[in-house]
Amino acid sequence: MDTTSGGFDSATALAWVRRIAAAIERDADQLTQLDSAIGDADHGVNMQRGFAAVIAALDGRDFTTPGEVLVTAGTTLMSTVGGAAGPLYGSAFRAAGKQLATTTATADQILDGLRSGAEAVQRLGAARPGDKTMIDAYLPAVDAFAKAVAAGHTLAETAAAAAAAAEDGMRATIPMIGRKGRASYLGPRGEGHQDPGATSLALVFRALAEAVRP
Repeated sequence: MDTTSGGFDSATALAWVRRIAAAIERDADQLTQLDSAIGDADHGVNMQRGFAAVIAALDGRDFTTPGEVLVTAGTTLMSTVGGAAGPLYGSAFRAAGKQLATTTATADQILDGLRSGAEAVQRLGAARPGDKTMIDAYLPAVDAFAKAVAAGHTLAETAAAAAAAAEDGMRATIPMIGRKGRASYLGPRGEGHQDPGATSLALVFRALAEAVRP
């Protein structure tokens, strides 16, 4: 892959999804602990099960475009992950994949995919910045990706900037009061807890940065 011009092919998409699965496997307990404070205590388990199913769905198959990889991942997540995470993550990956129906995608096309994924999440979950959800990590990551693309950075540099922004957004959820899902039931008692969805979303962007790193 040519990371200078921003090429992104099916092999790189597969590497990205595999790194996500490994990160979820590694941090599943942390995700569950975070969710136990403000949610249903099942985010880690659900995401772990979902990405294990994704890897099984991808193994042994040949893909022509990165979009095919992401659409397959999204479809699998929608059918295997419980709670809100399945539809949200599944919709995000499917929407992103539909923008990457080319053998090698450019950084601009990846940006279009990431934007489409964020729009799908917001359309489904009706979350806005500051609601203490995955959107609080997702939108800053997309914004950082867009700024880096506009500045002419390599894909590796661009993805690293997006990952850092996602992690900053994740940490920014700690003092927020949840306005969506079960976190909204806690009101001010949710302050001081990091959002599990924003945390798993940050893992997704860090995995992207690792997958495209030269």
